[in-house]
Amino acid sequence: MSTYQMVSHENIRLLPGFWRDRCETARNVSLMAVYHRFRETGRFDAWDFGRKEGDPNRPHIFWDSDIAKWIEAAAYLLEEEESEEVELIIDELVDKLEQHQWEDGYFNSYFGHLAPEERFQHYTDHELYCLGHLLEAAIAYKRATGKDKMLRLLIRYVDLVDRVFRVEHSAGFDTPGHEEIELALFKLYEETHEERFLALMRYFIDTRGRSEKDRTYDVFENDPAHAQAHLPVREQTTAEGHAVRAAYLYCAMADLARQDKDEALLEACDALFDNIAHKRMYVTGGIGSSHIGEAFTIDYDLQNRTAYAETCAAIGLALFARRMSLNIPKRLYADVAELALYNGMLAGISLDGKAYFYENPLEAHPELFHLNERYPRVKEHMPILERKEVFDCSCCPPNLLRTIASIADFAFSQDDRELYVHHYMPCEAQTRFGTLTMETGYPYDGKIALTVGFDCEVTIGLRIPGWATAYALQVNGQPFKATLRNGYALLTHSWSAGDTITLDLPMEVRLLRAHPALQEDCGRVAVMRGPIVFCAEGVDNGAHLKDIAIRPEMPFTCAWNEALNVPMLRTTATRSIWPEKTRIYTSDPVKRIGASLTLIPYFAWANRGENEMLVWLLERD
Repeated sequence: MSTYQMVSHENIRLLPGFWRDRCETARNVSLMAVYHRFRETGRFDAWDFGRKEGDPNRPHIFWDSDIAKWIEAAAYLLEEEESEEVELIIDELVDKLEQHQWEDGYFNSYFGHLAPEERFQHYTDHELYCLGHLLEAAIAYKRATGKDKMLRLLIRYVDLVDRVFRVEHSAGFDTPGHEEIELALFKLYEETHEERFLALMRYFIDTRGRSEKDRTYDVFENDPAHAQAHLPVREQTTAEGHAVRAAYLYCAMADLARQDKDEALLEACDALFDNIAHKRMYVTGGIGSSHIGEAFTIDYDLQNRTAYAETCAAIGLALFARRMSLNIPKRLYADVAELALYNGMLAGISLDGKAYFYENPLEAHPELFHLNERYPRVKEHMPILERKEVFDCSCCPPNLLRTIASIADFAFSQDDRELYVHHYMPCEAQTRFGTLTMETGYPYDGKIALTVGFDCEVTIGLRIPGWATAYALQVNGQPFKATLRNGYALLTHSWSAGDTITLDLPMEVRLLRAHPALQEDCGRVAVMRGPIVFCAEGVDNGAHLKDIAIRPEMPFTCAWNEALNVPMLRTTATRSIWPEKTRIYTSDPVKRIGASLTLIPYFAWANRGENEMLVWLLERD
């Protein structure tokens, strides 16, 4: 069982390009925009512990996690560019944490202030989830600034949790109702090398699905699968329940499998990943198809108009995939991460970096949405058509920011003999072997150039994406025959500083068809170019997008949309012509005529006001 280490974003400098642009938007626009929305809604004030009955903005059980993810995002951005304003905000928050932390280490702005007698009594109420995100934030802030006060305070809290849950078993439940602390404990172990944090992580993972105490709680219609507690984790083979909970649990399982060289745990992870990737994932990399429980349902149940596909779930899937790549460098893992990052995740943020989607449907009908606004219970089941700056449950905005700010974590992994390139982005990486510089116009251009900055023999593995029908590889301008293993081209060579590697991945437009069991998409195609999923919008194509049919023999052209600053695809399609007075149904032949079709990246939809949108288009010869 191989184990690899991620090359941390701390050792990678992004160069101008796709992801650098989005990091700059996160720094210059999104970070403080989210801060102001969170302050306006009371999230930051909740840490004052001063609310009185009747005051507005009653704290919520998961607000601490919103603040934590904002701190984590800020910390990653501080690594590259200092900001006294941002550091002051965080330092003041840490002081408040210290001020209101209980003597035994406990801290929670909801239970610690409004319901102290109920701490550790509610399986479903996110206490340990909040602590997990706070830990991730504290580690990131320490690494960015050298300030370890927040981490020292939270280690006291972790030690309390260890005593109450693992040693005494005195809490009202045994495992977190919303997983997250498990993966955070692994990060804490990696940061401190303290075995007790790994032991607590292992306890939570091994106890899930075995606890009678946890089963006494009414968890979402008394369904333990909602919290992945229906079976012990090593016996789980299908992705069940709340999609974000599941993804965070699977992340921790993959971490522990690598740490402990636990083959049974890794086999469970692989089975779960396979079930998601091949039967329960949208073509955009979104997961969790149902608004009921924000959850997985059954194989091939992937509705388009009512797709939940939460932004946080796409992020969770990408994080799970990245961890699986550290166990086994296999193309499927990085392909799925790429799909989720460029499509399922990025659709969650507006191009200007100010507004967000919680849900990410693959089809939108404004008239139907506004009809359902009359019926609140129905409206809740309909994804919104325009992004918002803040939500009552606003987990996605800071989650997007922390992921974008640390996006380079996805690029490389290494051991003492091999260096893998999983994701292509312009950057300069400091690896254990030396510097590796990457230049590329990815994801819009498939030409990648690598310059080696070290003198040694090492195997460099380059992912050949599953979407690539061909590739060309050269070393120092000469064709190089690499070994292909698990979807990676392996270049074993005695490298000298200045050596160059070029990889050319032709980005042809391709039409994807769905499995026949995915009835929603029978007879339809999704359009992709490289890792990007494209969609049609009414603003470009008029009404009734479901009537437009792609002709597979017709070529596509690629041009630049100046208004959106993204590529667009154009082709000649067909659509039907109905006489004005024709009734709703007719037995007469329906005439179809040629019609131009313009597609934009799915992540760019809904940036020009409300309008119709469709990913899966008719296909007709």
